[in-house]
Amino acid sequence: MSVPVSQAFTICSYIIRQRLKGNKYYPLVLMLEPLFRCNLECAGCGKIQYPEHVLQRRLTPEQCFRAADECGAPVISLPGGEPLIHPEMKEIVEGLVARKKYVYLCTNALLLKRKLDLFTPSKYLTISVHLDGLEEEHDHSVCREGTFKTAVEAIQEALKRGFRVTTNMTLFEGANPDRVREFFDFLTHLGVEGIMLSPGYSYTHAPDQKHFLHRNRTHDLFNRILSSPKKAWHFNQSPLFLEFLMGHRDYNCTPWGMPTYNVFGWQKPCYLLQDGYARTFQEMIKETDWAHYGHHTNNPLCRDCMVHSGFESSAVNDTFGSWEGFLRTVKLTLFGGLGEGYRNGRQAQLAAQLAASGHGQKPSSTCGCGCSSSKPQESADDKK
Repeated sequence: MSVPVSQAFTICSYIIRQRLKGNKYYPLVLMLEPLFRCNLECAGCGKIQYPEHVLQRRLTPEQCFRAADECGAPVISLPGGEPLIHPEMKEIVEGLVARKKYVYLCTNALLLKRKLDLFTPSKYLTISVHLDGLEEEHDHSVCREGTFKTAVEAIQEALKRGFRVTTNMTLFEGANPDRVREFFDFLTHLGVEGIMLSPGYSYTHAPDQKHFLHRNRTHDLFNRILSSPKKAWHFNQSPLFLEFLMGHRDYNCTPWGMPTYNVFGWQKPCYLLQDGYARTFQEMIKETDWAHYGHHTNNPLCRDCMVHSGFESSAVNDTFGSWEGFLRTVKLTLFGGLGEGYRNGRQAQLAAQLAASGHGQKPSSTCGCGCSSSKPQESADDKK
């Protein structure tokens, strides 16, 4: 885990307070989507399929502040769409930072270099740049040549100005583990603070349906990528979540840990699925049938999901909910060793699972994108 000590302390203190209160459904990260419009058209994303009148909508700064205050999460992620398209993003970021929220401004970085003057470096602000690999892989993923070079130039400029910068990467079927590890080396040399990883979610209506990972394939791919990790690599995630991706731990999702608020309201049940909207955070918590979701249920939409927005908070709960989880987290954070102690027989088990499931390695031949949206749905109010 690569975050400043002050941020780690704030989050730890917050979690301890919630557990002492006996609060089971507490949020860690607010996924605050200020708009859906984007300046890329990725094949794995459903957001651009919203009708034009929805793409024109955006949250006001006041709506963003009200959601942040209502939710109370110590960390706020600003995904999209592309947040830098929002004409009031400067005011939104300043207002959230003034509330001492740790803000992750997610961007494809196409506009970042010319928008940097809008923002002030702060320990509370991190620019999280979407990069899905080295130049060939990333440009292929987002369906536009030249995006990798533009993003890297923007990252270099942001680092030069003193901004905290991380990257987020989504992995799909056909990813080459050696190339991914080479990408980690590149990011380390570039000087980013940390790397966030997640497998892609199989959105039903995404144009590209061929390259979403099944659960066993996710385990195999992340084992190949993360086994014997280099000490220089820094991941902006719980190490227990990374071991979950490797198949060494089994968690059910805790979607309330990363609730989503957008132009429709509070999205049920999570960032990835759209089963309706609530007007308030408490209404969303109380009215959502949480037992209906997770890969331990019979819900087919959750069967292969291992995305960070559902399971990162599960890993954090494990850290603070058991001595084993806590000591394991401390060991991995201080000394490394992802997957050590779990590897005996693991590769044979994975091979058997893959053979039984019929999921083998397939070459990637079409675009794949890490944008987060299932089939666009409008709220009841929007349909009126």
